[in-house]
Amino acid sequence: MSRLPTVAIVGRPNVGKSTLFNRLVGKKLALVDDRPGVTRDRREGEGHLVGLDFRVIDTAGYEDHDAQTLPGRMRLQTEAAVADADVALFVVDARAGIVPLDEEIGRWLRGSTTPVVLLANKAEGRAGEQGILEAHALGFGDPIGFSAEHGEGVVDLLEALLPLIGDLPVEEEEQHDGGEDAPLKLAIVGRPNAGKSTLINRVLGEDRLITGPEAGITRDSISIDWDWPNPKGGTRAVRLIDTAGMRKRAKVQDKLEKLSVADALRAIDFAEVVVLLLDATLGLEAQDLRIADRVLEEGRALVIAINKWDVAEGPSSLFNGIKKALEDGLSQVKGVPLLTVSAATGKGLDAMIEACFETRSAWSKRVGTGELNRWFERALVANPPPAPGGRRIKMRYVTQIKTRPPSFVIFGTRVDQLPASYERYLVNSMRRELGFGAVPVRLTMRAPKNPFDTKE
Repeated sequence: MSRLPTVAIVGRPNVGKSTLFNRLVGKKLALVDDRPGVTRDRREGEGHLVGLDFRVIDTAGYEDHDAQTLPGRMRLQTEAAVADADVALFVVDARAGIVPLDEEIGRWLRGSTTPVVLLANKAEGRAGEQGILEAHALGFGDPIGFSAEHGEGVVDLLEALLPLIGDLPVEEEEQHDGGEDAPLKLAIVGRPNAGKSTLINRVLGEDRLITGPEAGITRDSISIDWDWPNPKGGTRAVRLIDTAGMRKRAKVQDKLEKLSVADALRAIDFAEVVVLLLDATLGLEAQDLRIADRVLEEGRALVIAINKWDVAEGPSSLFNGIKKALEDGLSQVKGVPLLTVSAATGKGLDAMIEACFETRSAWSKRVGTGELNRWFERALVANPPPAPGGRRIKMRYVTQIKTRPPSFVIFGTRVDQLPASYERYLVNSMRRELGFGAVPVRLTMRAPKNPFDTKE
């Protein structure tokens, strides 16, 4: 993995930290809303400023609360981010001026060994001039007048960062071709409070994400690079993506929750393998099946893990009941890997990660032309296509057009009349005989363009 210089963005709630983060990474990755406290976990991205590259961390708004409360746990994450960073960007609101909480954050940062650059955000126009003057009293030198919304002050920020991180050594990231050695892009999804963040903290071996009894703590989809210590030897690179809990659409009324769910759906699109985390104390619910359907419709590889297995009641009947319900509810894919895990104890997590790598291999599999057409001939002999209206459907050959997910085209005549049941027969045979397991398989029928080829 690369080791770019690290810049942590800190400040009180609602001063524009996430807008600044989006400006530096050049994408709208962090959720932004007018209300304070939107960001909770640390979000990371690659920042760029006129040729200067660095890792940038968006942190939760710093508040003075007991460490056992949710705001207190958010503050601990911010403190950890600053301790690990090469420089802290201390953001204040130039329009609001300096408030007591800004002064408290300033006292904390002065006690840190991390260098600090003071940024007076929302400084566009004349409305921020007084706030910039007040910011001098914080004791971090001349504040930089900045507008994260409009991109003003970029050159001044670059000049402030260059002496601090411009000469730091950068470790080159290994180049991967997207094959077996490439990092596994693994998203963890599920309903609120299924234990997604707790599970990621357990595999990382650190309290990287905020957890607690409150439902809906995670809002942004958080991406974390990690090396999995394979029990069979060596390490495998993983990019873990934690997502917001997804409730039934009818229950999602709050604008911010809608943004969080949309962010989770984008995380599914980004992932290669998606782990749907179930709660053993609640069993399988209709919303779980809706999430699984969405994953498969997007062509992602799916693994299902039942969390909190250490406190499950009647585990044998529970497992068999969930397995049967999945077979009935996910009719398009049979045999999706179903595992039991405990984020609290760590049991089953290595088996889950291993299953995810195996599932990605099937999802990325390409079948040679010879092997593919030998399978095709066997499938047609074992179960010839029907002849609707007495006219035979002739299927000539098959080719694989892409992987991830595996996608195939079958060429023939009158293939538009092929019943869906026969297409399911071909896909199921392909899964069974060609080693695709339970990953999504796309099958398209196409008639030749030459009109003479359609005559029998």
